[in-house]
Amino acid sequence: MTGLPHRLTHGLRPSRPHHTTASAAVRFGKSLALFGFMSAFVAPTTYATPTHDIRLSAQRASYELTLAESSGGTTLSASGHMTYSVHDTCTAWATQQHLDIQSVTRNGGETHLVSDYTTLESKDGHHLAFRTVQKSNSTILQAVSGEATLTPNGGEVHYEKPLRKTLKLPAGTLFPMAHTAAILEAAESGKTEISPLLFDGTAADGAQYTYISTYGWEATPPAPPFALLAHLPTTRVHVAFFNTTPDSMMPDYEMGMRYFANGVSDKLDMDFGDFRMSGTLQHLSIPQAPKKC
Repeated sequence: MTGLPHRLTHGLRPSRPHHTTASAAVRFGKSLALFGFMSAFVAPTTYATPTHDIRLSAQRASYELTLAESSGGTTLSASGHMTYSVHDTCTAWATQQHLDIQSVTRNGGETHLVSDYTTLESKDGHHLAFRTVQKSNSTILQAVSGEATLTPNGGEVHYEKPLRKTLKLPAGTLFPMAHTAAILEAAESGKTEISPLLFDGTAADGAQYTYISTYGWEATPPAPPFALLAHLPTTRVHVAFFNTTPDSMMPDYEMGMRYFANGVSDKLDMDFGDFRMSGTLQHLSIPQAPKKC
């Protein structure tokens, strides 16, 4: 996944929880102390551009999702699949993500959750067009769309849905693909944690805090699941997503994954609060880069 967190979440980034059952449509864990979390966001940070080992690539990936754990026995079963594609348009990354989860709970019965998320992100990190639609049992829960711009001093997001409005984006905010590049750059350079602000267009409340822990940079991992990933360095990461409201002590959503240096992820661990799902890469293709731009 490129831009997951990111997520998903270039990145695979399912959208944020809308209600308890529909929380499967959230972004891409690790618990952290409130003091450490808040101190990490005292000032925005500028993140370095990717180095020679990091080359985000176009991709089309599909994942099988299975129930890994249910807290308190509320969720009886959950399964699904996710597809994620990134297209290189020379000056921008065009991404599409489709998430489909079916779950059964003791109180709510069967739920079929579908989330579609599309973006067009300029490679210079200055512009993002986005659209998110979440459905539960064919009923639309949330539709978010608009455009955002960034400069070194901050930016703005202009929403078309659910309501027309404009919000400010703080300096240091990153769009999804840039966020993924920052994670990989941090891991390669030996940093164990970073805390960039993220705006990905999956909710109507502007940017949110993210706290990322990275676990090493393995130059030559043994037996990658696909030949296309051979000889690429990898890192394991945990990403926690937080609201910017003062009372947001706990993350909205947490996700663990193994990233390859080109932004592809083959193993996912998605924590939705009342249940966790594992994602395994089933199919992968990497289109050639454009010959002429």
